[in-house]
Amino acid sequence: MISSASGAPAAAGAPVATAAGSDDAPLPALEWKFSQVFGERAIGEEVQEVDIISAIEFDKTGEHLATGDRGGRVVLFERTDGRDQRTRRELERADFVGPRHPEYRYSTEFQSHEPEFDYLKSLEIEEKINKIRWCQTANAAQFLLSTNDKTIKLWKVTEKKLKQVKSLNLDSGAIQRNGNAMANSMVLNTKGFAPRLSMNGVAVNRPIPFISPDFAFPPGGFPSLHLPAVVLWSNETALVARCRKVYANAHAYHINSISNNSDCETFISADDLRINLWNIEVNDQSFNIVDIKPTNMEDLTEVITSAEFHPNHCNILAYSSSKGSIRLIDMRQSALCDRHSKLFEETEPPGARSFFTEIIASISDIKFARGGRYILSRDYMTLKLWDVNMESVPVATFKVHEHLRPKLYDLYENDSIFDKFECCLSGDGMRVATGSYSNLFRVFGATSGSEEASTLEASKTPNRRVMATPSKPGSRLANLARGRRDNRRGSENPGPDLNGGVHDFTSKLLHLAWHPAANLIACAASNSLYMYYA
Repeated sequence: MISSASGAPAAAGAPVATAAGSDDAPLPALEWKFSQVFGERAIGEEVQEVDIISAIEFDKTGEHLATGDRGGRVVLFERTDGRDQRTRRELERADFVGPRHPEYRYSTEFQSHEPEFDYLKSLEIEEKINKIRWCQTANAAQFLLSTNDKTIKLWKVTEKKLKQVKSLNLDSGAIQRNGNAMANSMVLNTKGFAPRLSMNGVAVNRPIPFISPDFAFPPGGFPSLHLPAVVLWSNETALVARCRKVYANAHAYHINSISNNSDCETFISADDLRINLWNIEVNDQSFNIVDIKPTNMEDLTEVITSAEFHPNHCNILAYSSSKGSIRLIDMRQSALCDRHSKLFEETEPPGARSFFTEIIASISDIKFARGGRYILSRDYMTLKLWDVNMESVPVATFKVHEHLRPKLYDLYENDSIFDKFECCLSGDGMRVATGSYSNLFRVFGATSGSEEASTLEASKTPNRRVMATPSKPGSRLANLARGRRDNRRGSENPGPDLNGGVHDFTSKLLHLAWHPAANLIACAASNSLYMYYA
C-alpha cells in the first residue's frame, strides 16, 4: 500500500514514497504479458454498436469480473485457475507447481436495461451500461448494481440446479391398438372452424375435431399415456440473474457514477448536478446530499463528473468536477453537504491558460487507493495522485499522451477532446494505469524514485509498439531557463508519439480495471476484453 514517507510531505510532482522510506530502491518495472481475450474480432469484421464494452469491474476478491456494453447487457466471468483440474497423480509427477496468474472463463450474461422513452421530455433513454459495482455477497449469491443514464438496478446472481420436463410419451404399439378405437369414434366436423390470427393479423380458419357422442374410453384408459414429469439433475447447475430492486425517477440528468459504501447498506449515485444517497433495501426513496444546481442555469460554471465513497469511512466521499477540482465531503456535517471539507485543486501557472485549458482540465474519473490515503484522478492529458492531507498540489503527475498537445485543435474538431478515460490503481497501490488512443494503455510506477512508464497495446502482442526514446535532457540551468519542470514523468518531448506518428482517435481504450490482489489488468478495446498479467 502506498503511503507517504516519514517527515515532510512529498514535493510537488514527486512520486509517492513507500512505507519503508524513500531510501529504498524503486521497484523494478513489470513485464506485461498477454493472458486472455474474449470477443476478439476478425480482421475486417464490423463491430456492432451494441457490442462495444462500456464498463468493467472486478469484485473485491477478484474471483469475478463483470462487463457491461452499449446494448444494455451485463456479462459475468469467473476465475478458473484456482481450481486445478489435474489428477493427484499428475500433480505428484510435476516437479514444481508454481503460482499461476488469474485466468477467467465466461460465466453468464443477462439483459440489464432496455431502451426507454421519456414522454414528458421527449427524450430517448439509451440502454447503455454506464457503471457496474459489485455489492456485498450473501450466502452463495452474488449481488451487483448496474446503471444506464436514468435507472439503477440491483441484480442477484445465483446457481440453480437444472430441471428437465419430460413430454407426453405413448408407446407405438399402444397407439395402434387403442388409437384405432379412438380414431373411429372421432369424426371430423367439417362445419366447425376456430378462428386464429396469423402473423399479419388476418383471421385464418382451422378445423377442430368433433368427438362423437358414441365415443367411450376403453376399459382401464390408455395405460401408455404418461403425464409430464419434472426431473432434477443434481450434477448440473446454471447461473440465474434476477432483478431484485429498481431505483428510478431520482435523476433529472445523466447518471455518471455509482459507488458502494463501506457500511454495505447504502450507495450513492451522481449525475451532472446532484448526488443522491440510497439505502439498498429501499428503492422508492433517496436523499439528496449534494446539489450544485444554481437558481439561474445561466450561472452554471461546472458539473459533477465522478463520485466515489471512501473505502473505509462510511461518512466520507469525494467527487470531481469539470473544472479539474476534487472535493472531499463529510456527511456528518449536515444533511445537505453544500460545503466541502477539503478542496484538491492545482493552480495554473501564469500565462499558461488557453482556449483548451478548462476542457482538458475536466476530470473524467477518480479512484481511492485501498487505504483511502490517496486519490487518483484522470483528466484528458494526465493522471494525478493526490494525498488527502495535502490539497494544494498532487504528489505525482503522470503525462499520458503529451504528444497530442499540439493536436488539441484537431481533437476539439472531432469531439475526441471530450472522451472520458477511466483510471485504476493496483491492489498494493504501487502502480497506476489508464488508457489512451490507438487501443494503447499506460502503466506508471507510483513509488518514490520509480521511472516505470510502460506503454502497451490491447492486442495479443502488447509490447509490439514501443514508446520512442525521449531526447536527452539538457542541463538543469537550461531547463529552468525554458521554464521546464523535470519532476514530472512521461515524455516531455512531444516529438515522436506512441504510435509511430499515426493517430487513430476512433480506437480508444476508455475502460480498464486492475485485479484487487494480483498484477492483472482487464481492458476493453471496442467489443473485445483483453487481460494482461505481470
